[in-house]
Amino acid sequence: MKKFTLKPLPTDNLHLVHPQRFRIDYKKELNAAQYEAVTSVNGPHLIIAGAGTGKTRTVVYRVAYLVELGVKPDNILLLTFTRKAAQDMLRRASILLDSRCEQISGGTFHSFANSVLRRYASRLGYEMNFTILDQGDAEDVMNLIRTRLKFDTREKRFPRKEALYDLHSRAVNTMTPVKELLALDYPQYLEMEPDIQALHTGYVQYKRQHNLMDYDDLLVNFALLLQQDESIRSVLSDKYKYIMVDEYQDTNRVQSELVKLLAFKHKNVMVVGDDAQCIYSFRGSTIRNIIAFPEEFADCRVIKLEENFRSTQPILNLANEILKRGTVIER
Repeated sequence: MKKFTLKPLPTDNLHLVHPQRFRIDYKKELNAAQYEAVTSVNGPHLIIAGAGTGKTRTVVYRVAYLVELGVKPDNILLLTFTRKAAQDMLRRASILLDSRCEQISGGTFHSFANSVLRRYASRLGYEMNFTILDQGDAEDVMNLIRTRLKFDTREKRFPRKEALYDLHSRAVNTMTPVKELLALDYPQYLEMEPDIQALHTGYVQYKRQHNLMDYDDLLVNFALLLQQDESIRSVLSDKYKYIMVDEYQDTNRVQSELVKLLAFKHKNVMVVGDDAQCIYSFRGSTIRNIIAFPEEFADCRVIKLEENFRSTQPILNLANEILKRGTVIER
């Protein structure tokens, strides 16, 4: 008897698949804007989704939609800000469709960076078994360098380890020179700028010598790896043909750069966010990533989810008026 094998449809023809092939009636389950977002497959997409507009539902249904189209689960990457958020979305997609959705790569930027660096860290001069410093450990290392350089014995009080680490982390995540950050946020320490620079240099050298990375290093080294090694960049871009990023308003400049590097071949990237909120500013996040996304990705399609399922129209009118009259100041 002749055997027949069903193969996934070519990704460049996914938009030609007839809806009758689907197990889920997406048009019935979603409103018009959500349906447009879910069924928009190829190319860059920016989904503006305010609170209560069904953002998570849209992401979940798009995961299921891609799998139903024939995209292999291991060709899909879902990046979120907590591991729990990724697990919940993939679990919901699995309940909606089937267990294939649980095979999708989903997690935080940091966890994904760590998984890649565990394979390729040697390309950057690290050993594969590098140790990750949590914030407390990183602050202790900063304090160790502070003591070794005898900055703790100064007559004028030198910044504490928490402030030093915060300054270093913000400089890394925002790609801002330390001197500029001091002038903006720590003017009382500006005269100590040469010593703070020396301390930060010592901190970086210590981590290198002891095969250590802090959380910021995971992102920075991942971006450096993709920038410097074209072969790895191509392998990852070929593998993750469809990329989704949740809460894009909370990404920083390094994370935005990672998205561009990972999608450099296919540009099949969908970012979802709310341009009216940004809650992780202490990590260097910037609302400019949403604003600049259509400029950085040519032919970007912008879709707005505006139907609210949580609030009444008078409450929404009041909130919109406050946003309209408010002034947002961001560096």
